[in-house]
Order: sequence, then structure tokens, then C-alpha cells
Amino acid sequence: MRAVLQRVRSACVRVQGRTLGEIGPGIVVLLGFGGNDDPDMAGGPVWNKFMQKLLGLRLFPDAGGPINASLADHGGGILVVSQFTLYADVKKGRRPSFSKAAQPEAALTLYRSFVADLRRQWPQVAEGEFGADMDVSLINWGPVTIWLDSDDL
Repeated sequence: MRAVLQRVRSACVRVQGRTLGEIGPGIVVLLGFGGNDDPDMAGGPVWNKFMQKLLGLRLFPDAGGPINASLADHGGGILVVSQFTLYADVKKGRRPSFSKAAQPEAALTLYRSFVADLRRQWPQVAEGEFGADMDVSLINWGPVTIWLDSDDL
């Protein structure tokens, strides 16, 4: 499981001109699942550590400094956008291979579990549409961009 976290002043995701999810200040989570990620991992130790890391990282400013407060301290929304391209392999040629990404059925199950679990832990969660061609607009704040990989936790 991989995610790119971006601290934003605001963000929204649209599909065919229709707004599906929108947040003010908070975090955009571009979320992807790899071929080794199994739907049974949902709720397990790595899953929970990943979730707590996402919610607990100190990415926001406070009196102590520019990157000193967590989302829980600062408040704000989370916009989750599925992103299988986080598993792109660019070793050969110029066309990325996505063979390391999870199969769509498994990824959809994991994505739904992730969003549901996140909603149980955080009140302001918006999302895009899994597998759709989405238009994601955001205003980076900083910018602050963090890479999370469950293999590195």
C-alpha cells in the first residue's frame, strides 16, 4: 500500500464535471495498492500503523513551528483519491508498466475498506470514484508532500 500525502488549503475531485468530493484545509491522499497487498490485510497491524501514521503525521503549522501539528491537532479534511499509478515500473522503455499494481477487484475491496476505516476514525473524509477518469484540483500548502509505503513502516 502506498500513498502520497499533500497538505492543501483546499481540494476537490470531479468526474465528468460533477464534484464528488471537496475539502478545505487538510490532506489529499493519493492511494494505491500493490499486487502483494491482500484484502485480508485490512484491519491488521500494518494497515493500522499506516492509518495511524496518516492521521498522526505532523504536517501543519502551530506556534511551535511550520510542521509541528497533526491533522488531529489542526483539524481539516481528508480527500482520498485512488491512484494505481503509484505502482508504475519505469525500468524498461518509456511506457510505464503497472504490473506491480493490485488487480482492480482486489484494489477496489482494499480502497473501500480503507475509506470506511478512515471514516470511522476521522469525521471529514471525502473521496473520488475508484477507477474513474478524475479531475483533481488542489491548492498545495507549503508545499508539503510526503510518501508513505507500507513496506517501509
